Amino acid sequence: MRRSEVTTTTMMQTRRSAIGTFAAIMTIAGVSPWAGSQARSEQSNGGMPMKHYAMSTRTISDAINTSGLLVVAQWEAKEGQADKVAAILDGFLPEAQKDPGTKLFLIGRGKDNPAQFLFYELFQDEAAFKAHAESAYFKTYIAEQALPLLAKRERTQYTLL
Repeated sequence: MRRSEVTTTTMMQTRRSAIGTFAAIMTIAGVSPWAGSQARSEQSNGGMPMKHYAMSTRTISDAINTSGLLVVAQWEAKEGQADKVAAILDGFLPEAQKDPGTKLFLIGRGKDNPAQFLFYELFQDEAAFKAHAESAYFKTYIAEQALPLLAKRERTQYTLL
């Protein structure tokens, strides 16, 4: 095999691996990555459902076929606060999805533990992520309302391959 064929094969395997990882994360989050629906009707173990689960009109293929900054966050609400957090995120999510620098923004709620939330955020670049974090909607919904209700918040940033 020539070097260019090896590189192309490696790139294709890496992309397939990334798509497989994305599908696994979405399955864990209880969201089908292949569905284009923005609503989800099933409730999670007695918890209040969030109305907007999937994505904007962009397809997953559109989102991952270019570079970007991927942020994966995990939250756990304080005892008795999970439904309040879900209600806050229900208002936050459509704003985050409309942000021009946002390629993909998904939030899942734990099926076995409704106090857990998983964020899968893909931004155009570092500047888009910074603009998101400094936006009025982020400051209102997240910084002012949601963060005080959390027992745990973890975020990790990744660069797409």
